[in-house]
Amino acid sequence: MEGRPAFWATDEARSSAVAPRPYWRGYLKLSLVTCSVTLAPATTDSAKVRFHTLNRKTGERIYTRYVDAVSGKVVPDKDQVKGYERGEDDYVQLEDDDLDAVQLESTRTIDIDEFVDADTIEWVYYDSPYFVVPADAVGEEAFTVIREAMAQSDVVGISRLVLGNRERAVMLQPWENGIILWTLRFGDEVREEDEYFKAVDDGKPDPKLLKMVEQIIDDRTVPWSDSMVNDPVQDRLMDIIKAKKPAKSKRKPKAVTDQEEEPASNVIDLMSALKKSLADKPKSGKKSG
Repeated sequence: MEGRPAFWATDEARSSAVAPRPYWRGYLKLSLVTCSVTLAPATTDSAKVRFHTLNRKTGERIYTRYVDAVSGKVVPDKDQVKGYERGEDDYVQLEDDDLDAVQLESTRTIDIDEFVDADTIEWVYYDSPYFVVPADAVGEEAFTVIREAMAQSDVVGISRLVLGNRERAVMLQPWENGIILWTLRFGDEVREEDEYFKAVDDGKPDPKLLKMVEQIIDDRTVPWSDSMVNDPVQDRLMDIIKAKKPAKSKRKPKAVTDQEEEPASNVIDLMSALKKSLADKPKSGKKSG
């Protein structure tokens, strides 16, 4: 399948990785066809460097506590409640029962009641991806039929699902042997692009300049690799952490600097810049095939 999102791991990485425990277990439903399924996050940040906040003097961890804004006293868990601000210093308290009352059947069932063409949802609506797989052998046939029917029709399913105590619109996309479920951003979370792009000139560019940029793009087009989205900051952080001596040592880690030449001016000759770009084409940037 073409155009894999950046979260998709290589075959080698997937085969060596341990499958995470299911994040959610429930049912996938299409009309009268139902099967048991599980969801697992398609992405992970477990490899990221994480920090705790410490007391510099003692080296002990510092913990966060909820404190009353007026009295300054720590508020016990049993006395903490969600509040909606309807005015200055005016809150409506919402108990768990109030929040549970608005949850729908989507707590445990992904009921697909609408389909749209696969290429009609803009990527700006995509939020978080999850792998959907059959929970048992009994439901595998129904799962496969739903997946293949969507793939053959080139459509994606639209449903709703409660995740993290919040009902979300979700999109189900057939993907190889499984299904990818994307949570979708709500309409009021996505800004209108016209507010930002209306000031951009929509005139046609100079054909000569356009041809030169197309040549630069062609020279630099290469096969996709997940190394393109690696995180060098994480590697540098680990180098600094490894170089650190125990707390009593004053030795500082070797600084990592990148030498970059600043442009001589913000005003440049576009044609000259493009000619120089073409002359300095990458040695191994040509696309394969």
